[in-house]
Amino acid sequence: MAKQSIFGRISTLVRANVNAMIDSAEDPQKMLDQLVRDYTNNIADAEAAIAETIGNLRLLERDHQEDVQAAAEWGSKALAASRRADDLRGAGNATDADKFDNLAKIALQRQLSEESQAKAAAPQIAAQTEVVDKLKDGLSGMKQKLEQLKTKRSELLARAKVAEAQNKVHDAIKSVNVLDPTSEIGRFEDKIRRQEALAQGKAELAASSLDAQFESLDDIGELTEVEARLAALKAGGQPQGALGAGAEGQPVPQQQLPQQHQQ
Repeated sequence: MAKQSIFGRISTLVRANVNAMIDSAEDPQKMLDQLVRDYTNNIADAEAAIAETIGNLRLLERDHQEDVQAAAEWGSKALAASRRADDLRGAGNATDADKFDNLAKIALQRQLSEESQAKAAAPQIAAQTEVVDKLKDGLSGMKQKLEQLKTKRSELLARAKVAEAQNKVHDAIKSVNVLDPTSEIGRFEDKIRRQEALAQGKAELAASSLDAQFESLDDIGELTEVEARLAALKAGGQPQGALGAGAEGQPVPQQQLPQQHQQ
């Protein structure tokens, strides 16, 4: 019962503390540190309870040993009184011999009483010894679990840090992926593409303007030819061109034209 009550109370406290910390955990490291502290305190409580149980066992063992020793002493006294009675009776002193025989009987009665107490305590000592051994084993198991908890704590904290780092990386990648289609780099590239298109448009516009200028020069040449022919008509000549040109397109000399009748 002592073993069950001690470890039952401790296990109940441990479960309650663990469940409460898990339900309200925000910082894994703080939770694990608190769990280690609580478990350490529970082990200290168990050690105190076991120490008390062991102390009671040692008292019981001491009382038993005293009973055994007292029984032995009363047996020795009974033997001494009986021998003294035999010696006195051998010497013819029956009265004193009877007294010592009576003392021997009293000593034997005390011996029986001490032996009875020692015999009654023996099963209690055996049962208590078994309980103490189990408590020691249980305490040893608790200490091993504490070491496992500390090791697990280090492992969990390392895993928590790795998971936190991974989450930060994933969040960063996610944010980059989300922003990538409309990121500054994308917008800057679009701006450059628009500027390049604008430059290309300006270049094409400039080229078309230059062609127009050359076409206007051709128009000016044509107008100049028209003016020259008009001036020739007004001067009384014939218009130059295909009809007034030589075989090779040269103008017909003026002297070949028929002269007007002189008045």
